[in-house]
Amino acid sequence: MRLGVDELAALARGAAVLGTGGGGDPHIGRLLAQQAVREYGPVEMVAVDDLPDDACVLPVAMMGAPTVMVEKLPSADQISVAVQTLARYVGKTPTHIACIEAGGVNSTVPVIAAAQLGLPLVDGDGMGRAFPELQMVLPTLAGIEATPMSIVDEKGNRGVFDTIDNPWAERLARSATVDMGCSAIVSLYAMTGSEIRRAFVSGTLSQCLAIGHAIERAQQLHSDPVAAVVDQLGGRLLHVGKVVDVQRRTTTGFARGDAAIDGLDASLGRLMALHFQNEHLVAEIDGTAVATTPDLIIVLDTESGEPITTEALRYGHRVSVLAAPADERWHSPEGIELVGPRYFGYDLDPIRALETV
Repeated sequence: MRLGVDELAALARGAAVLGTGGGGDPHIGRLLAQQAVREYGPVEMVAVDDLPDDACVLPVAMMGAPTVMVEKLPSADQISVAVQTLARYVGKTPTHIACIEAGGVNSTVPVIAAAQLGLPLVDGDGMGRAFPELQMVLPTLAGIEATPMSIVDEKGNRGVFDTIDNPWAERLARSATVDMGCSAIVSLYAMTGSEIRRAFVSGTLSQCLAIGHAIERAQQLHSDPVAAVVDQLGGRLLHVGKVVDVQRRTTTGFARGDAAIDGLDASLGRLMALHFQNEHLVAEIDGTAVATTPDLIIVLDTESGEPITTEALRYGHRVSVLAAPADERWHSPEGIELVGPRYFGYDLDPIRALETV
């Protein structure tokens, strides 16, 4: 299929749901992608299974703190420059563009690159959700190296890292991103078509479109958009309430914080706490954890079903908090070591989305 201007609102909305609070502002991403598609034309979306084995696939993403991205937009050519910089370094001509994560702005940044460069976009991503650090992708579990990777800021500064392992790619790129103003464009995890089939989550962008359209249909029919998202994800509703406190800080290139949600309706009398680092990582009810990373913890506006990012969460929001299962590879021992609660400093074993509270 081809992604035109009309499809991008649903794509961005669905990606913000899968982004679990992170991945950047979906509204900003949609506007940038719509501008690129109007200028360069629709983008062809290609299934993972249809990629040639020898395809040269270059993922591209925005790196940094989502709170900064709200006010600091990438320049018009910054995104394609990141791809071109990496292509020159590795000495290959890219055949496809890809998303490394399904997050608000990071589902649409690759659309911009694909439109600008006239390349097809892979219908998949590297994790099936969003995570805050570069090494936190399924390609890492598959033994694929993050580097060489390019990094570009809005002023035109460009760099390439070639590191000893993927955690070092995160460490060095994070420091550079902070110096670049806490947001930058990166292109990394260059892969062949056969590597993409082994390491990617297939059909992610199609799923984003389905989620976005489901929310839009529910709004038009005045039905329950939250229930529509639960059905699309095979997840469950954890809590309904009003945001009564948000503590948020931008440190070391991340948006870190906590939110408290006082229960309403069926959740009356219960208090939920959410803990996040760009993305929601742990959900607790009355002090007991009920869902954790690597599964998805999603915050929606209760009335409209619109996803709410961690940087947009505010006092007074009426919200519904959902949990949904992650790609099963994340629940392997290696996956838990990479993105489980203990990695982020929580003394918890993972709690899966569909376990009974």
